[in-house]
Amino acid sequence: MNTTQLTVLVIKYLREAKKEALQTALEELHPYDMAELYRALPEKHHYKFLSFLASKQIADLLMELEQELQMEVLQKLGIEKSSKVMDVMDNDDLADMLSEISEEKLEEYLSAMQKDESTTVQQLMSYAPETAGGIMTNEFVWIQDYYSVREAVDKFKTFAELTRNIYYLYVIDENKKLVGVVSYRDLLLADMNEKIADIMFSRVISVPIDIDQEEVAQLIQRYDFLAVPVVDDDNRLKGIVTVDDIIDVFIEEANEDIEKLSASGKSIDFATKATTASFRRLPWLVLLLFIGLITGSILDGFEQTLEQVVALIFFMPMIAGMTGNTGTQSLAVVVRGLVTNDFEKNTILKLVWRELKVGIIIGITCGILVFLVATIWQSLIFGFVVGFSLFVTLIIGTMAGTIIPLVLYKIGFDPAVASGPLITTLNDIFSLLIYFGIATSLLHLLI
Repeated sequence: MNTTQLTVLVIKYLREAKKEALQTALEELHPYDMAELYRALPEKHHYKFLSFLASKQIADLLMELEQELQMEVLQKLGIEKSSKVMDVMDNDDLADMLSEISEEKLEEYLSAMQKDESTTVQQLMSYAPETAGGIMTNEFVWIQDYYSVREAVDKFKTFAELTRNIYYLYVIDENKKLVGVVSYRDLLLADMNEKIADIMFSRVISVPIDIDQEEVAQLIQRYDFLAVPVVDDDNRLKGIVTVDDIIDVFIEEANEDIEKLSASGKSIDFATKATTASFRRLPWLVLLLFIGLITGSILDGFEQTLEQVVALIFFMPMIAGMTGNTGTQSLAVVVRGLVTNDFEKNTILKLVWRELKVGIIIGITCGILVFLVATIWQSLIFGFVVGFSLFVTLIIGTMAGTIIPLVLYKIGFDPAVASGPLITTLNDIFSLLIYFGIATSLLHLLI
């Protein structure tokens, strides 16, 4: 049954107040599909649809909705019903959602929740965003090293329903310090009378609470973990970051880098108003507009060369465009690499050397092709000017797209701010200076 058919059926059940039939229809529906159904329903049916759902169903639904619809759901439910839903939500997801609402509403929701749940959520919200503490969950199963395997299994069974993160058992001592980890595979294969201390891994890879989420993502990617423990300064276990949270981090960081590469700075999607989208793009574009005026002054400086060899104008857009293109490609490679790699001196040198070779290969290939075209059209000297100019500018464009973000990264700035439009504008200036500089120096041969 597709979404349209299901929507029609659900509307029928809502109109006829058939709650049991509705629950049967939704019984095996994934939360994502539930969210799609909610979006497809006419708004007039939203409240009744929510009233037919259990708190856990609404909690799962909320996590698949965008912020605007999350706020709509909370408003329709009211404080009392919303607080019951929040009590059964994953605490880390709830903390993320509540961070977007006003202080006044936040206080109302937290006050209406169960005290333990409210305290836990407030603790999670106290950690800085985009850090391990900001994305971790406190829903995990811990054991102590003196447990037997049988005791560990019994505790796991007791708490399994309270956590969705069934990856590892974390071993702590009497001071709640992390001392080991046991995978569920090892637990199942061990003898029931063995001690946890004998089968656990004592070399535990963990992360501090205040570490950046990108570094956590790199760690999980490097070791292929399903989860990584988060500890405080005294090595006390405070939570875990799971692989599903890391997927969200990669998507979030990629979106941010794309926004910066496009010089929009903030998120712009299909729902963004024209005025908002304009003001988000304008600051960078105005800056690039004034930088672009330099291009005009370059052309003015080579006016005599253009008057004597008008054919140079024909290849000018191609020279500038190709230089900008190769610079943007290198920029994208570097920014993507900085997200997933630790850049040390040797790594940087290897990258710069590789991109230099890439620029030379691209430059030779494209330079020869345009040399042949320009020679056939005009003359051998003219073909050399155009071909050699393209060769040089492609190398410079590649190096600019590589070195600028690396320099920004080294001095502590986000390299993604070296956006595509900025690299393209700078490369326009470099390419035109080189193109007309070479043409002017050989002008006596061109005429």
